[in-house]
Amino acid sequence: MSFMDILRTALGSLRGNWMRSALTALGVIIGIAAVIVMVSVGQGTQAQLDDMISRLGSNRLEIFSSAGRSGGARMGAGSQSTLTVRDVEAIRNEIPSVQYVSPTLRGNSQVIYGERNWSVSWQGIHADYFPVNDASVVLGEEFGERDYAVAGQVVILGETVRRELFGDMDPVGETVRVGRVPMRVVGVLRPRGQTGFGGDADDVILVPLETGRRRLSAAAAAGTAASTGASGAAAATPALRPPVPDTVQSISVGVARAEDLQVAEAEITELLRQRHRIGIGQEDDFSVRNLAEIVSTRTQTTRLMSWLLGAVATISLIVGGIGIMNIMLVSVTERIREIGLRMAVGAGPREIQQQFLAEAMLISLGGGLIGIVIGVAGALGASRLGALPVQLNLQVVLMATAFSVATGLFFGFYPARKASRLDPIEALRHQG
Repeated sequence: MSFMDILRTALGSLRGNWMRSALTALGVIIGIAAVIVMVSVGQGTQAQLDDMISRLGSNRLEIFSSAGRSGGARMGAGSQSTLTVRDVEAIRNEIPSVQYVSPTLRGNSQVIYGERNWSVSWQGIHADYFPVNDASVVLGEEFGERDYAVAGQVVILGETVRRELFGDMDPVGETVRVGRVPMRVVGVLRPRGQTGFGGDADDVILVPLETGRRRLSAAAAAGTAASTGASGAAAATPALRPPVPDTVQSISVGVARAEDLQVAEAEITELLRQRHRIGIGQEDDFSVRNLAEIVSTRTQTTRLMSWLLGAVATISLIVGGIGIMNIMLVSVTERIREIGLRMAVGAGPREIQQQFLAEAMLISLGGGLIGIVIGVAGALGASRLGALPVQLNLQVVLMATAFSVATGLFFGFYPARKASRLDPIEALRHQG
């Protein structure tokens, strides 16, 4: 028999019991659709996390002041001021592998423009902030040297803050009040989306470091002191204190080469221990975080999740294949006399095996094609609804097609082999 004859015969057999064929293909349809959706979600999640992680910067170290204590309670990192501008200069001058050093102060304030206001976190920064954080300005300009030197009353807005205060207006040159301090908007940051930890990276404003120290932190502390004094609750609610001169809350360090990161971390730790006069066995009054280790951990986690999703989808496909094998075995049992007749008129074991293999392949391939359509539609639907991060590519579709063919071939082989080995005489005598 020719290939077309075998195919025609297989199609006729499947069409004769189309409902059972459709239900048999259902397992493959679900399995293939699951493979496409889950692998696409896994790849989309991986791509999204890679994008978030890239914003952290893999060649970075973050140095924080130690956790202070209030009574018996241990406060968060940075609650005790132990890092200074002199530490920043020492790292810059004494660690050869360091490329950028950016000290930072942080706080929260209300930003007001006209009748609009927005609660926002501010960061007092150094010029190295931009290359360390891969940040840039899309409107206006960065701070000038004079702004850093004289604590200029200038501010750069994140995209979220710009949108909430100005809508579609160009804010450059306008004056806003940050707390009680009037400031001129000199630029708008390039949108960055989410931070590596899921927050809004654009809901921030930047000011020069000394502006944050002398004007914003000091003004906030003075305002709190005045309000607590007026209410007579100073004893119950201690006033905020302005930051100690020259201290910073954290230091971001950019290393030129990734392979130097661990060496730089060790050298910085040793340098700060010497500068802070920390003896052997004493606890550091600072902490150094290697962002490359965070990147590596999260990458391994998301890769494991992708493999897990793929494994679950593959199990669904195997279950569908077992269904095909089961139905094909039932079909062989029901059609023993037919097989005997075909052998009696000249069909050999090879033709019988090819026919049953063709039937299994048609069920699997047909179910696979329907599953591909459903899977692609489901993945695109999830992406458009924004419910899940999805990355659909041709490789996933081709892989699903190959899986469907392999499923029919693998799970159809045993029933086809069993049919081809029937004895023609015994098959003709079979009472089905």
